[in-house]
Amino acid sequence: MTSSTASKPDTLPQPEHRAVRTGGFTLVEVMVALAVVAIALPALLVALSQHVDATGYLRDKSLAQMVASNKLEELRILSRASQNLLQGEDSGVSTMAEREFSWWIDSRPTESSNFNRVEISVAADEEQRDQPLYTLVAFLSSDLRVDPAADPGADPGIDPGTNPGVNPGGGNPNG
Repeated sequence: MTSSTASKPDTLPQPEHRAVRTGGFTLVEVMVALAVVAIALPALLVALSQHVDATGYLRDKSLAQMVASNKLEELRILSRASQNLLQGEDSGVSTMAEREFSWWIDSRPTESSNFNRVEISVAADEEQRDQPLYTLVAFLSSDLRVDPAADPGADPGIDPGTNPGVNPGGGNPNG
C-alpha cells in the first residue's frame, strides 16, 4: 500500500506551558497580608488597653462618688442627732465594693450665717489627695433646731428614733 501522503507517526498533543491557577494564595499575597496584620494588631492592642484603663477609672470614679454621697448623708444625720454641724476638717477611710477610699471633709461657714459650705473629696489612697477622683460640694443649714410646728404631718407623740408603723404593744396601731 502506497499512499501519496507520508504517514506521520501518531503523536500526542503537547501541553502549553501556561501557569494554571488552581486556588490558594501566592507567596507575595501571604506576605502582604501578614504585613497588614503586623501593623494593625499592635494598634488594636493599644486601643484595647486604653479602653480597659478608662473603664477602671470610671468604675473608681463612680465608687468615689458613692463614698462622697454616703459621707454627706452621714454628716447630715450626725449633725441633726448632735444638734451640732461639723466645723473644720475631718478625714478617714471608707470601704466601698471591697475597695478602700480615702476621704477628706472641709466644712467652713459661708457669708450667710445660716449655711456652711461642705467639701468632700475622695481619692483612691492617701497620696492622691491633690488629685481626688471625686469632689462633692454641698451647703448645709447650720440651723439644726427641730420645730414640730414646721412639719404639720409630724406626730409629736412619736419618738423620731422609733418606727412609727410599729405598735410596741402589738396589733394594728390604727385600731
